[in-house]
Amino acid sequence: MAWLMTLGMLAVVLPSLYIYTASVISARLPILRNKRICLLIAHPDDEAMFFAPTVLALTRPETGNHVKILCLSSGNADGLGETRKRELAKSGVVLGLRKPDDVFVVDKPEFPDSMTTTWDTSAISSLLSTAFAPHLSRGERPARDANTAPTATIDVLITFDAGGVSGHPNHISLYHGAKAFVAALIAGKPGWTPPVDLYTLTSVPLPRKYTAFLDVLATLVSWAVRADKQDKKHPGGLIFLNGLAGHGGITTAWKAMVTAHKSQMVWFRYGWITLSRYMYINDLRLEKVTGR
Repeated sequence: MAWLMTLGMLAVVLPSLYIYTASVISARLPILRNKRICLLIAHPDDEAMFFAPTVLALTRPETGNHVKILCLSSGNADGLGETRKRELAKSGVVLGLRKPDDVFVVDKPEFPDSMTTTWDTSAISSLLSTAFAPHLSRGERPARDANTAPTATIDVLITFDAGGVSGHPNHISLYHGAKAFVAALIAGKPGWTPPVDLYTLTSVPLPRKYTAFLDVLATLVSWAVRADKQDKKHPGGLIFLNGLAGHGGITTAWKAMVTAHKSQMVWFRYGWITLSRYMYINDLRLEKVTGR
């Protein structure tokens, strides 16, 4: 009987502690404001399964950000590509994007939805250059190139880190392609910093991955130890915590999966959206990129 009482107390105390921590800490953590932001994902549903806390935080009207999603495949492994494109657009709006047109899906043979295929780094970098730095894709090199400030049409690019969260080769490919793109922006420009900040979602060990909101302490400690806090304009680390109730928190993240990505809601997805810490917590790291 005593253990039942203990479980009951924990069921009340732990969520309450998380809610308090999220409300206090979130107000003090760095946030991006007035930025043009692109979330780069590999498959429809990545934005909800992995990046929901990030998208929900950065699309809040008071931040002044304009967030768009660029997805490099339609997720057509099971022949549901067109359905999943529509689901992604719907999910993006649920998570706070201004309109469905802020979601772009690339559906090319070189980016197949596959657990065994690594996408070409140069192809990803070239696509990003075409989208956000067309002068690079055209091969333009103005006079006195080294003294000309690098430019792009976005300020922030967000994607997976080198671990891809789940180890998926498509996710990992995005990390290498995004890093190559940012490096290309400052190639031949010694002394310049990239005009695009590249933030990557931190992969955590398996025991932490399925602890839901209980991973908050480990996340905060990791941020405090590792993040560069000197540059206020370009924070070295970002943490986004979903609330446990109300609009714009975990219930909205769940809605993005359950009501938008209906084709993907097989039984084990319910376990993921309930237990995965990525539905509740995102911590991002600013990648240090140098010109090649």
